[in-house]
Order: sequence, then structure tokens, then C-alpha cells
Amino acid sequence: MTKGVQTALRKGVVDMLPLSFAVLPWGILFGSIAVQRGFSWFEAQMFSALIFGGAVQIVTVELIADNVSLLTILFTAFVISSRHFLYGLSLRERLSPQPLKWRLGLGFLLTDELFAVSGHRRAYQGRLRLFYALAAGGSFYLAWNLWTFIGIVAGASLPDLTDLGLDFAIAATFIALVIPSIKTLATLVACLAGATAAVVFQLWQFELGLVCAALIGMSAGYVVSKMRGAA
Repeated sequence: MTKGVQTALRKGVVDMLPLSFAVLPWGILFGSIAVQRGFSWFEAQMFSALIFGGAVQIVTVELIADNVSLLTILFTAFVISSRHFLYGLSLRERLSPQPLKWRLGLGFLLTDELFAVSGHRRAYQGRLRLFYALAAGGSFYLAWNLWTFIGIVAGASLPDLTDLGLDFAIAATFIALVIPSIKTLATLVACLAGATAAVVFQLWQFELGLVCAALIGMSAGYVVSKMRGAA
């Protein structure tokens, strides 16, 4: 392994470290919820090892525990995870020239957090930047599974951890990811419109409120972007 590759790997891990620690409460919360809802420690750990998506993991575990129909579970998981499809589309031109092994590996590791550190215009271009992304995404994957394991142990030994308010870590993490990306008026409008709609739909107890709020936010941002472009 060349010195350049070693440097890229080390930098990827270091740059992802703040986000890896930021989701510690989130991972612990999932692990504890899973075992408290009747899943074995192995099943709970496999959720993080194979699905690797905090929000969809928590929601899916709750739905399964409530004996919700399989169709509802699959549809809900699809809706929650649909943003990853947009991530993939936005990075398609950069990753499509790469070999299949890189596309599959980085595609699996492409979480919100890895996408957040992929904003550089030359991201994924060149061998060293691929290793950087692999180290960033891989270290986050290992951290998430470690936090899950800690949650499993804590969930089997301690009272219900949901009473501690650890679920706020989900909102805090996404806020930390979104704020630095607000660099244009269109993005700001999209965030404000989506957030406002999400709150209103939540107050109305509208089941598809989150999906509709996302569509409203994207539409508002698109309109503002077009208006500024035509001005």
C-alpha cells in the first residue's frame, strides 16, 4: 500500500470521525429498542450490518413489533430510504466510470453522512479519492455497528432508553448535515418550505406528511432556482 493511499485512508477516517460520534446516541437507541421489542441480539446486530440505515431500522423494528402487514413495512421502508436514490443519481456521473466493485462498495456505504462529505467537486475522481471515500464510509459503518452492539447490551440490562430522549440525536444529526449545505437562496427556501410543511402535516397527523413535505420543499427550491435563473 502506497503512502498516498495510507494518507487518503487516514484522512477519510478522521474527517468522518465527528459524524461517527454524532450518531452514537442514535445507534444505542436502535440497539436497545430492538432487544426490548423482542428481537434477539443477533437479529438486532444484523439489522445494522445488512440494512445500515438508522431511520429505516428504527421504524421497521417498531412496525414489526406492532405486527404491521409486510406490505406496509416494505412501503414505509421504501419511502424512508428513497432519498438514497437521489444521492445515487447526484453521484452517478462521478461513479459510473469506476469498476463495479467500487460502485457496489461505495453504493452500500452511501449514507447521509458519507454524502455530506462528498460535496467536493472532485470527489470519487481518482484512486486516492476513492480510497478516501471508502475509509470514510467504512469507518462510519464500523462505528454504527459498534454503537448498535452497545445499545443491545444496554437494552438488555437497563430500562427503556427511549425515556432518555436519545431519539433527538436523529434530528440533531440531520440538522448538522443540512445547515452547512445551505449556500444558496433556493436551498434555503427548500429547507424552510419542507420543514414548515413537515411540522404542519405532523400537527394534522397526516401519515404521508414527511413524503409530501419533502416534495413541497424540493418544488419550492426548484421554482426559486428557475426564477433566479430567468432574472
